[in-house]
Amino acid sequence: MPLLPAALISSMLYFQMVIMAGTVMLAYYFEYTDTFTVNVQGFFCHDSAYRKPYPGPEDSSAVPPVLLYSLAAGVPVLVIIVGETAVFCLQLATRDFENQEKTILTGDCCYINPLVRRTVRFLGIYAFGLFATDIFVNAGQVVTGNLAPHFLALCKPNYTALGCQQYTQFISGEEACTGNPDLIMRARKTFPSKEAALSVYAAMYLTMYITSTIKAKGTRLAKPVLCLGLMCLAFLTGLNRVAEYRNHWSDVIAGFLVGISIAVFLVVCVVNNFKGRQPENGHIHRDNVARMPMTNIPRVESPLEKNHITAFAEVT
Repeated sequence: MPLLPAALISSMLYFQMVIMAGTVMLAYYFEYTDTFTVNVQGFFCHDSAYRKPYPGPEDSSAVPPVLLYSLAAGVPVLVIIVGETAVFCLQLATRDFENQEKTILTGDCCYINPLVRRTVRFLGIYAFGLFATDIFVNAGQVVTGNLAPHFLALCKPNYTALGCQQYTQFISGEEACTGNPDLIMRARKTFPSKEAALSVYAAMYLTMYITSTIKAKGTRLAKPVLCLGLMCLAFLTGLNRVAEYRNHWSDVIAGFLVGISIAVFLVVCVVNNFKGRQPENGHIHRDNVARMPMTNIPRVESPLEKNHITAFAEVT
C-alpha cells in the first residue's frame, strides 16, 4: 500500500482541525450569544399545557447542568482511555494490534503509537458529536420556540389588559409578558430537550464502544448490565425533566432521537464500529504473486486443452 505524503497528511489534519474549531464556535454562538433570534410562539389564554408551577433555576434540579455536563464529558474519556489501554496491553504480546494499527507518517522514520492513535481518534469523534448534538438541539429550539410547561408562571401575562375573556383567544407577541425577559427567553427554548439529547448521546456512544471493543469471555453478563445501566441513567435524566415540569414529553423524545441518531451515525459510518485498520495480508499476498517469475508459478491445465490432447492421442 503506497504511503501518503507528509504534506497531504498535514493538510488532512489541518482540515479536520478547522472543522472541529468551526463546530465549537457555532456551538458557542448558539449557547452564549443572541446571534440567532428565537422564534416567538404565541399561546392561548389560560392554556393548561403551560400553567405548571415554576420549578426554580436549573441549578436546583435533581440533575443540574454542572453534574450532567461533567458526566457527559468525563465518563466517556475515562472509559475509553482505560479500555484502549487494556486492549493494547492484552494484544501487545502477539503484535497483532501494532501491525494492524500502525500509521506511517513520514516514510519509515516515525509512526503514531496505536494506543495513542485509537484513543485520540475515538475521543475526538466523541467530542465532535457532543458539540454537533448541542448545535442540533439549539437549532431546533431557536426555530421552534416551543414553550416550557411553566411558561405562564414566568410570562405573567396581564389577562385583563390582553382581553382574555375566553380560553380560546390566541395571544402572540413579546409584549404580552411582564416577567423577567431572560427567564422568559429560556422558557421558549425547550424543543428538543438538550439534557435528554446529551445524556442519551453519551450513553449510546459508550454502549456501542463497550459492545464492540470488549470481547473477553467473562463479560457476557457484565456488558449487558453496564450498557443497560448507562441507557437507564439517560432515560431517568429525561424522565426527571418531565417530572420537574421543565420539558414536555415531546421535547424529551425528540432529544432522545437526536442524541441516538448522531451517536449511531458516528459509530457506524465514521469510526467503523471502533474497529482498527484491517490487516493487509491480502494485498501483500497479491503483490508477492505479481512479482513472482513466471517459472515459479504453478501451471494450471485448462479442461479444453486436456480434451484436445486426449483426442489427438486416440487418433494417433
